[in-house]
Parts: sequence; C-alpha cells; structure tokens
Amino acid sequence: MLPSPLDASSLLRGVRILARRDPDLAQIARRYGPPPLWERDPGFPTLVHLILEQQVSLASARAAFDRLRASLPQFEPSLFLELDDVTLKRIGFSRQKTHYARELASALIARTLDLERLNQLDDAGVHADLTRIKGIGAWTSNVYLLMVLRRPDAFPAGDIALLSAAQRVKRLRTRPSPERLEKLAEPWRPWRAVAARLLWHYYLSEKRREPTI
Repeated sequence: MLPSPLDASSLLRGVRILARRDPDLAQIARRYGPPPLWERDPGFPTLVHLILEQQVSLASARAAFDRLRASLPQFEPSLFLELDDVTLKRIGFSRQKTHYARELASALIARTLDLERLNQLDDAGVHADLTRIKGIGAWTSNVYLLMVLRRPDAFPAGDIALLSAAQRVKRLRTRPSPERLEKLAEPWRPWRAVAARLLWHYYLSEKRREPTI
C-alpha cells in the first residue's frame, strides 16, 4: 500500500516526530518554524523546469522557464518539439538540456513514459520509470517524488543545498558526500522528505540572514 501524500497536516506531524528524534532538526523547527510544503504540479512543465534547474541557480532556471512558457501557446510536448535550437538557446537551454527536454517530450508523445501511472507506483517504481529517460537522474526523480507526488520518504541526497545545510546543521568539517548524507538520513525514515524540507528551510532562511555587499 502506498503512503498517503504529504499535506499540511502530515508535514507538521512529521516535523514533530523528527524533532523528538533529532535535536538538530528540532532546533531548525524552533528557530524558523515548520517548513513550507513546497509542492509542484504534476506533468511535463514541472519535469522541464527540473531539467532546467540541474546544476544552476533556482533564479536562473526560473527565468529560463518563464521565457519558455511565454514562447509556447500551450505547454505541451508536441509544441515544445517545434522550437528550434536557436530559440531554445535564447530561452536558456544548453545543448545538453535541449536534448534532455526533447527526449522527455518524445517519450510522453510515444507513451513510453506515462506520468499518470506514476501515482500507482511505489518510490522505486517511479524512480525506474523516470530515470529511463536520458537526462532524468536520481536528483530529478527524487525531487519529483518529493514535491509532485509528495511521498513522505523521498530524499534527493545529491542536492547541493541539502548537502550544504547538513554540513552546518550537523557541524561537519566538510560537506558530506551524497552517500554520507544517505547514511545520516537513515534515522529520519520514513519521514526523510520532511527532513529535506527542514534542511532546505534552514538553508534558505540562513541565506536571507546573510549580509548583502
């Protein structure tokens, strides 16, 4: 049986459970309050947005995504495939991300990827279906699980912001590897998606407190 998607109520329940288990996560909740749910809509646009977010700042990915949305009468795979290389480069797609997004659009049109089917799959099944598409790796599939399907134990251990936050929260000498963060996160099961939101909440809250030059 699949777990119920996180909502505002279960998110707060998860925060309370984690706060009892982990004093460092408890401190985040006390200092900054509970994290946002940070949910996204299912579908092609969100996956394209996640591809754009790979290895760049959220702000630059958002700007490119907004330019793409303004260039399409409807945000559909078939219309995306009509955009040429020059247009996509102007929007902000690298050559690699252009290829990835076209692979995704083609898979959706050919029905080799069925996004509606993901709701019936467990986390491993979702990961397997998504990562068959070139350009959708562990980070992208886990963020889709966490934000779109709102699975309570999804955990994108390779996320740079999570790694940076974990280093500071856990007072580590160096930024942990994704493998080490996976081990650190074991006690947070089956609420690792809540722990991820707490760490992101900490990361963003601390960045807002940093002085500007």
